[in-house]
Amino acid sequence: MPGENLSRDEARERAELLSVDRYEVALDLRSAVDENDPAEKPRTFRSVTTIRFRSAVPGAASFADLIAPSVNAVTLNGRPLDPAEVFDGARIALPDLDSDNVLVVDANCAYSRTGEGMHRFVDPEDGEVYLYTQYEPADARRVYATFEQPDLKAPHRFEVTAPEGWQVWSNGAEESREGGVWRFAETAPISTYITCVVAGPYHYVTDTYTRGDLTIPLGAMCRKGLAKHFDAEDVFLVTKQGFDFFHEHFDYPYPFGKYDQAFVPEYNLGAMENPGMVTFREEYIFRGKVTRAAYERRCNTILHEMAHMWFGDLVTMKWWDDLWLKESFADFMGTFSQVEATRFDQAWVTFANNRKAWAYRADQLPSTHPITADIRDLEDAKLNFDGITYAKGAAVLKQLVAYVGREAFLEGARRYFKANAYGNTTLDDLLAVLGEVSGRDMAAWSRSWLQTSGVNALTPAVTYDAAGRITELAVLQEGDELRPHRVAVGLYRLESTGAVVRYARAEADVSGERTVVGELTGMERPDLVLVNDDDLTYCKIRFDEGSLATLRRHLGDVSDPLARALCWSALWNLTRDGLMPARDFLSLVLAFAGRESDVGVLQMLHAQALGAVTHYAAPAWREQGARELAAGALHELRLAEPGSEHQLTWARFFAASASSEGDFQLLQGLLEGSARIDGLEVDQELRWDFLLPLATHGVADEGVLAAELSRDDTASGKRHQVRCLAARPSAAVKDQAWAAVVESDALSNALVEATISGMQQPSQRALLSPYTDRYFEVIERIWAERSIQIGMDVVRGLFPALQDDRTTLAATDAWLAAHEDAAPALRRLVLESRDDLARALRAQDCDAAAG
Repeated sequence: MPGENLSRDEARERAELLSVDRYEVALDLRSAVDENDPAEKPRTFRSVTTIRFRSAVPGAASFADLIAPSVNAVTLNGRPLDPAEVFDGARIALPDLDSDNVLVVDANCAYSRTGEGMHRFVDPEDGEVYLYTQYEPADARRVYATFEQPDLKAPHRFEVTAPEGWQVWSNGAEESREGGVWRFAETAPISTYITCVVAGPYHYVTDTYTRGDLTIPLGAMCRKGLAKHFDAEDVFLVTKQGFDFFHEHFDYPYPFGKYDQAFVPEYNLGAMENPGMVTFREEYIFRGKVTRAAYERRCNTILHEMAHMWFGDLVTMKWWDDLWLKESFADFMGTFSQVEATRFDQAWVTFANNRKAWAYRADQLPSTHPITADIRDLEDAKLNFDGITYAKGAAVLKQLVAYVGREAFLEGARRYFKANAYGNTTLDDLLAVLGEVSGRDMAAWSRSWLQTSGVNALTPAVTYDAAGRITELAVLQEGDELRPHRVAVGLYRLESTGAVVRYARAEADVSGERTVVGELTGMERPDLVLVNDDDLTYCKIRFDEGSLATLRRHLGDVSDPLARALCWSALWNLTRDGLMPARDFLSLVLAFAGRESDVGVLQMLHAQALGAVTHYAAPAWREQGARELAAGALHELRLAEPGSEHQLTWARFFAASASSEGDFQLLQGLLEGSARIDGLEVDQELRWDFLLPLATHGVADEGVLAAELSRDDTASGKRHQVRCLAARPSAAVKDQAWAAVVESDALSNALVEATISGMQQPSQRALLSPYTDRYFEVIERIWAERSIQIGMDVVRGLFPALQDDRTTLAATDAWLAAHEDAAPALRRLVLESRDDLARALRAQDCDAAAG
């Protein structure tokens, strides 16, 4: 749509011209349940916005943002403007501005099915309707007229007319409720993308946080159908622990009054940091037994969003170039606070093994970018919520803490909040305060870490004397940009007990191609040298030959969980880089994963093993590798402690890797109760995990899946059923799935995701081969016609990655060559998928050579 993709230059010009004093937004949401015209498309609600703002240049022209099916009236400073003349579907032209202005826009805005704007969800279990908003980076304009950019902050006051029997929440506290009209207190100055409305018959639980004279009302909510599973007491426990931590270390009281947390359906993200009204995906409410790792992830997300109340909401980036100023900090502070304030005191292990894997992948794509990125427009911004902005940025901040010291880092944060409260900042504002408190050259650090892209590899080079003692240990650095690293080098040896333990450690500043760690000279020969011990810096770890030989025999004997996680991460990077055959990585998983104590690391290993056999194993060996994986999973399942979270993890992995008639018979028996594994409770979520491979291999038909849905006739059950239906091994089924996603926009975002993930089964490569040409024929149309979120889901999800041969690579290159003028964000998605495919082919060549 013309004008929908706001550019950085336009935003800068508008910010120089305008300053916003206040938003007053009135929404009438009664149409959400009005079934008088159920065929209406799109279903709309009335939105009336009053914006009071100033212009630095009287007589100048500007524009407001609004994406809506229709506008009833526009009034500027008492002058009616003709909507047909000033509204183009995405922008409202504002001519001849005064110094002080009042804009009133009366519009009909559309409810969303894509998780963007005002999302409307109908619960299949009871027919109840639930609404919530999600705006980042620029979808508040789908709900009310805005100046949609982060540096035009203003106080907001919301008034919502809701159906009878509903409750409504917004960022501000409820001030009054009369005749279905809810009025909320005015907010502090905030950006439009973090405003929020949640409305519907939600189940709502309350509590209170107190610290000295500070009292914060707490609330948590979910759909009524999930109330029986909602462990709000644990949510509140983590929330209070987080507030204690951040108040103690930030020395700035939480600035937004109340603190509600809503767990909402069909959510596109993990969560969103709307001040006073944080929204989360409802999958964080667990319908069945889950592992400690699931609770750890939820805890991390709660604390991540809480950190945003300061990093992002109180102090906000001027434009999306500096998205890292909130996301990297929240990602780092989420884990930092988790380790120090909650029961999840080993969260840095998860960070090292899981979170950083996301960063390593993103930083090796052709679309890699500096942490401080070049964001030309909103489409660029949407794609930059990636592993670099989050996980690499957080890893670099962990390195910064090691570089400047913990107390200097926290003191810098405290000064940053006080100096910039309710304002907008850039990189220079943060560097100035960090340099002031640390005495370090932050400009040089920033050039190396924030303004360049790519990941370095660090490899130990060790020489020994005749007595077996180290004569020199050097760290070799590779990469396009050599950076200063603060690293710890650990020396490990195999003890008589059989454990591999650390006996020496030295910290060093690594810079350039070769750095000698003199402190380790004279040490006895290690069995394992671990560069980046304790995970202080952001790098790929490599091993010398002796260390790699030790890991092949004794990886499971490395006693420290973080050191072991770092070794697993390094071995996975070797596999992805085509330096270790996929079958070797799978052998290590089969040999040692059963001894992994950290269940989060174990789950990551399972995902990586499946990825290795699917994408990186030589095609001629792939089926054998899959059989070995399934057999190994079943072996470990039977060995696992009855009723343990490890048993549950191995059960899910066995289902995901099942490939033989015997595997399917066991899964069927576990579902029907004719087979049993001591201690394994097959609850509803696990039933769906078992049904997916049965559907994929033609063992469970449509009737079986319909019967299962009748057992679990819920929103979650429907998503599972849709995924299983699309997974069936039939050309007609694949055609139906393709049509549902590509030729129709009737499915919600959650069902689009379920259909795509069900359709793309690694065992069905031949069935999926006809869709390669069709994919390249439709993606430009999809990008033009669908919302950016659905466009991203389809372009990423339907890329023919399972057609992993040179022909598909050539087809991708041909599309890129023929579409150089395509939307840059679309080209980026295709380029990233092309890079993943090329990487897979290199890894397959490595694996074939080993065979």
